[in-house]
Amino acid sequence: MLALANEMKRRNVGLGLASLCIGGGQGMAIAIEAV
Repeated sequence: MLALANEMKRRNVGLGLASLCIGGGQGMAIAIEAV
């Protein structure tokens, strides 16, 4: 998530989405917004 925040700052964007495949049909996602 830190890499996403750094890249958002570098590209000057306000919204980002990170996802993670856990396996076995499970997964996680998080959306972050720069303020």
